[in-house]
Amino acid sequence: MALVGAFLSVIVSILLPCLLYLKINVARKFGLELVTIVGIMDVFQLFVLPEDFDFFYFVQQWPGSYCDTKKSCCYPTTGKPAADFGIHGLWPNYKDGSYPSNCDPNNPFDQSEISDLRSSMQKEWPTLACPSGSGIEFWTHEWEKHGTCSESVIDQHGYFAAALNLKKKLNLLQALESAGIQPNGDSYSLGNIKDAVKSATGFTPFIECNVDESGNSQLYQVYFCVDTSGSDLIECPVFPHGKCGSQIEFPSF
Repeated sequence: MALVGAFLSVIVSILLPCLLYLKINVARKFGLELVTIVGIMDVFQLFVLPEDFDFFYFVQQWPGSYCDTKKSCCYPTTGKPAADFGIHGLWPNYKDGSYPSNCDPNNPFDQSEISDLRSSMQKEWPTLACPSGSGIEFWTHEWEKHGTCSESVIDQHGYFAAALNLKKKLNLLQALESAGIQPNGDSYSLGNIKDAVKSATGFTPFIECNVDESGNSQLYQVYFCVDTSGSDLIECPVFPHGKCGSQIEFPSF
């Protein structure tokens, strides 16, 4: 499927400029309707399949750090989420550090596709953005920006189900608390945080920090790498850019 997508993408990339040339130059000469040429171009664009990718980032965020910023947060309409890491996203990536996005405008988010997952998503994938929402806007963004770029191997329901299954595998809060790292506002060694997570999961995480209202670095997001099936953890071929201080806060929520 990926090879077919790549082949069609190459064909379309060659043909679309030709059609554009026809639209501008040949249409006048032969009296063709411009709308006809544009229609032909739209048909070819329908065959552009999502790009291949090398792996996923599976990203979880700590709600206390999301909220403890100048921007603050808003609880979802379903109420305050549990004091636990929540899913941010499952993001296709390339080994060179770049990533595809918004790969298929013809496959928008469809609530009916995930009706059986919705209660789990409200618990494990809550929105904290303002104004308060049900999560639909958040999930729409994640599917349309990131999920569509993996649809050559996983459909919309499978995409969200994969993220939920990964969340079940990775109990980050338990891993940290077992190592004495509590979400109580204290500061902890970045190295100790990484070691605790790796010891519990078997894989090296990437830790992303943000800053609180006083400018202190705090534990914000934890990244893992996942194979292209969306099911198995792998060691990361590349980490995102960014760094934390040597000591970072773990705020309460």
